[in-house]
This record gives sequence, C-alpha cells and structure tokens, in this order.
Amino acid sequence: MKELNKRIANIPIPPRMRGLPLSDEGYPVPYFVPFINGEADFRGMDGEKLGRCIRLKRCWLCGQPLGKFMVFVIGPMCAVNRNTAEPPSHRSCAEYAVLTCPFLTQPRMRRNEKDLPEGSVSGIMIKRNPGVTALWVTSEYKLRRGSGTLFAIGNPIEVKFYTEGRISTRAEILVSIDSGMPILMQYARADGQEAVDELNEMYHTALTLLPKEEVP
Repeated sequence: MKELNKRIANIPIPPRMRGLPLSDEGYPVPYFVPFINGEADFRGMDGEKLGRCIRLKRCWLCGQPLGKFMVFVIGPMCAVNRNTAEPPSHRSCAEYAVLTCPFLTQPRMRRNEKDLPEGSVSGIMIKRNPGVTALWVTSEYKLRRGSGTLFAIGNPIEVKFYTEGRISTRAEILVSIDSGMPILMQYARADGQEAVDELNEMYHTALTLLPKEEVP
C-alpha cells in the first residue's frame, strides 16, 4: 500500500482530496492529471476533465463540485494579465497544493518536457518556475475561446502569495513579477501601443494587491 511522501506526511489532506490516488513518489494525484500507461504525468492536463470542470463547475484539484467562491492557483504574471489556462479549485484544495506540490514549493525545480504532448497549455506559456504562486479568490470568471481555452479571472475577493510553502514577502513577489514583465511586454509591443498601455495599467493594478512593506 502506498504511503504519503515523508516530506508532506505531516500536512493534513483536505477531506475532498483524500480519495485521490497516490503517485509512486507518495504525492496525491490531482484530478486534472492524465495517466499515461498507468502512470500519472504531472506535467499535463486531461482534456476530458478540463471540459468536465467547466461544464459541471468542478474543482480542478479534487474533481468535486465548487461553491460560490473559487480559487485560481496562478503565477504572478497571471495576476497581472488576469488570464490563466487552468480552472478554479476549492480554497482548501488550493492551499494544500501550495504547501505540498514540489513544483510550487521548490522554486529551483524545472519541469521535464521530454515527450510532453503539444497543445497541453493554452495562451502564452512562460517557461520558468516563477518561485511565487498566488491564490486568487473570486466569485466569477469568463471563458475565452481561441486556439485553446483561457479563463479571464474576475475581480479578487482576496489574494495570497506563497513561496516555498509559506507566505511570500513583498520583495519576493516583486522580483518574480518584474522578471516576467519583459516577456509579457514583448507580446504587448507586437500588438501596438494600446496593448502596451493596457499592460502597464494591469501591472500597476497588480501591485496594489501585494502585501505591504515589511516593518523591520
């Protein structure tokens, strides 16, 4: 019988996630993760389950029905442009993810892209580990259809930033956002000055969501 990885064994699993299978490494396998030849591939997303989460308003992490308030687990650049390729989750499931997921808690980790299926991510994919993850609580979102499905996330009720399984400092968030902005700006410039102005406005709006400066 598989057991939880020792690194996360002391972190309580939310009730909704207790029925998820465990990977060979001892990590709960989120609902969205596809199985390839019987093994969980944490790098991808199951397209069928994506559609199910959208149609039935289900949690991306546990697969159970969502309530009024939803949490998007996003990188800091998504907090700027308010677009993400992944559906929302329950708050408890999202909080468990930022405390236990190796990719989210270990900023130096890089994703192995060998044999990664094409088209697994919609929108602009910034190929880096940002080191900061935001839990964006909202009651609404809109779908944007194109070459894939994107979620235009609604105004936040609350936003919390995490780094290495703890609350991020303002400085850490700023470093992550400012290092990613040149990439978004490159795409904005290709679309013209109006897009550049809009991105700059989004950037300054995102800064208002950050925690205040730490008092020494």
